[in-house]
Amino acid sequence: MRRLGARATVAAVVTALAAATPLPAVAASAAERPSALVDPLIGSLNGGNTFPGATLPQGMIAWSPTSTTGDQTNTGAANGYHYDTTRTRGLSLTHVNGAGCHPGAAGDVPVMPFVGDVTSSPSADTKDAVYASDFSHADERAVPGRYTLGLKSGAKADLAVSQRAGVADFTFPADRPANLLFRVSNSLNGSEDARVDIDAAHRKVTGWVHTGAFCGRRANGGTNNRKSYYKLYFSASFDRAFSSVGTWKDSALSPGATTASGGEGYATGADRAGRGSGGWVGFDTSFDNDVRMRIGISYVSLAGAENNLREEIPSRAGVAQVAESGARAWDRELNSVRVDGGSPARRTTFYTALYHALMQPNLISDRDGRYRGMDQAIHRLARGQGAQYSNFSGWDQYRAQIQLLALLRPRVAGDFAQSLYNFARQNGGVWDRWVHISGATHVMTGDPSAATLATFYAMGVRNFDYRGAFDSLLRQATVPTPDSLSDAGCPGQCTGQRPGLAQYLVSQYAPQDACHCWGGAAETLEDAVADSALASWAKLLGRDADAKSLAGRGGWWRNVFNPATGYVQARKLDGSWVTPFNPGSDLGFAQGTSATYTWMVPQDVQGLAAAMGGRERAAQRLDGFFHKADGSWSLRGGDALRYDATNEPGIHAPWLYNALGQPSKTQATVRQIVDTVYGTGPAGLPGNDDLGTMSAWYVFAALGFYPKTPGSADLLLGAPVFRRAVLDRPGGTDIVVTAPAADDTHVYVAGVRQNGRELTRSWVGPSLTLSGGRLDFRLSTDAGTGWATGEEALPH
Repeated sequence: MRRLGARATVAAVVTALAAATPLPAVAASAAERPSALVDPLIGSLNGGNTFPGATLPQGMIAWSPTSTTGDQTNTGAANGYHYDTTRTRGLSLTHVNGAGCHPGAAGDVPVMPFVGDVTSSPSADTKDAVYASDFSHADERAVPGRYTLGLKSGAKADLAVSQRAGVADFTFPADRPANLLFRVSNSLNGSEDARVDIDAAHRKVTGWVHTGAFCGRRANGGTNNRKSYYKLYFSASFDRAFSSVGTWKDSALSPGATTASGGEGYATGADRAGRGSGGWVGFDTSFDNDVRMRIGISYVSLAGAENNLREEIPSRAGVAQVAESGARAWDRELNSVRVDGGSPARRTTFYTALYHALMQPNLISDRDGRYRGMDQAIHRLARGQGAQYSNFSGWDQYRAQIQLLALLRPRVAGDFAQSLYNFARQNGGVWDRWVHISGATHVMTGDPSAATLATFYAMGVRNFDYRGAFDSLLRQATVPTPDSLSDAGCPGQCTGQRPGLAQYLVSQYAPQDACHCWGGAAETLEDAVADSALASWAKLLGRDADAKSLAGRGGWWRNVFNPATGYVQARKLDGSWVTPFNPGSDLGFAQGTSATYTWMVPQDVQGLAAAMGGRERAAQRLDGFFHKADGSWSLRGGDALRYDATNEPGIHAPWLYNALGQPSKTQATVRQIVDTVYGTGPAGLPGNDDLGTMSAWYVFAALGFYPKTPGSADLLLGAPVFRRAVLDRPGGTDIVVTAPAADDTHVYVAGVRQNGRELTRSWVGPSLTLSGGRLDFRLSTDAGTGWATGEEALPH
């Protein structure tokens, strides 16, 4: 607690932080704190694209390294951090968890503790040979809300954050020049413009970056996304005077200057290298080698950044106090699920998955309730709205993450729903499928907003304008717009959110040669899921005519199922099938093959099974999807004909056995994935976490149930891995799951009781989700228990 000598001062700081972040209702020992079980480094290898830095649940600030492999316009992994890349050019203020485009998004304003004199422009250091430093993982520590890194140069950074602000202690060698570089233009994707201002008299550095361009480097239409859609403002203040200052722009260095501006553009390599701006402040370490920095950020204004800092972190709070407050915030979040049993490794995997799943959505509104909308105007929160959230990876999240959010954090889910509706109203009524900060990026395919909000409503979320949102989404699904005929951004970032809608309504499928989309077959399946979800929502709202019409459209998946091949297949406008056909091909699909997408009919598994020749035949095909010809498992991807745990289109497939009358195979398959695909260590995720989606899958699997289909509160049952789990339901009855025999060998379900009554079916209806209750599992080592195999037991 440096420079906080008096005990009374320390007590005042701790009291102030505790007021902002109250203690859990029941105190736990340090060993029992769920935050202590989290390893933020899980997913930092194997394409997981997580980041280890300091952040809070749904926080705005996420302070973490930007790694470098020797190219100033690139980074070690999509989200800025790769475990095996042990060189960094700064600690960036913003990140997005697990986004897949390389580089992903954000990584704004890297702050670099640099040991040495600044003698040339850091932007001219295009290979990161000078103004970067190596590090060892032995000198790195990551825990929820705090990140510490020692550099080979001798500098050290210790970071802790609140929701919109942070505090850092930087330590430098006493006998070397010490500087902090603010690389204001060096966001992961580059920038249109940036500015830095140094106020030596008040020991402050302020500035902003104007950026965006998520997925702007993708070859499949990314150039359409090379545009700016947000400004990040920052205000940093220091506990000591500067011994030197300076700025740079491109190759020009200006010692003594206090202002600079200029962006880098959105190109890569030589087309961008050497461009950009920033500033530095130096410190005399001959008498004190520690520097404390307090920083606030805002997407609204510089004043907003300063107010966020002022309101969230007391002026005399140090890293330890802010970190402890952050740990308590994570304890409250993670205590939404309390588990008993399982090995230490299992518990670490579980709580880290829950940590990653509940990182998002992310705040973009300031403490005063203002935020920048999708129209780039400044707005205030809607009546009754608690916060404006963003970062919606819809194509991914609607399959698992949003269900977990609705189950555990329904207030946040409702505010998120209202946030997406606010964005749509600011965007001409268009709901974008991938929203980053205040920008519509159009990434991926389908209409996941419809599936997301329908699911929220089905799961009991009501704190949003659900009637207005439904009407708006219904218009998007039924009224063509000019963008629906646009090929801008195609195939990967098509601007049309219901592409080719007029023709789709006529053909009742998306023609491959006239869909203005990534792939006609995939678009048909995605839209059928969305329409089925909207139909369920309409029914709950008493909109029977809409429900009937939309339910019919939910069955249009049949129009791309080819009975001759037994697979979902792309069709042309004239009705003919696209040939030659290969089930291992991605023609007509988005990041997947026909072999995977054929199973993407969660809303009508019985219909799909009938189309395949019956449940027994469908189950045989599903066996072949998860197993090689020799019977061994095939789960990690790399085989175009089989299951791929690294991407979303097929992640529900292990649970389909329940609808086919063979739930023991769901139990065995899910457990195999849990045991062999997920785990501890940097490679503990199967692939991109995609804003918590893959992590949410694991949380559900470990608890022993999984969402049946979007737009529903029903849950498919598997086998829990913990002896007991309690899901805290804010304002309602907890969900208690017990499985006394749970261990590595008791994989199969012999029986389940719901609220004391024997359950003979492999699913539970909405009562558990909406009203809470108990599920008591009897587990067995024997696959042949016969539980939930009869006709009446199947989810329909």
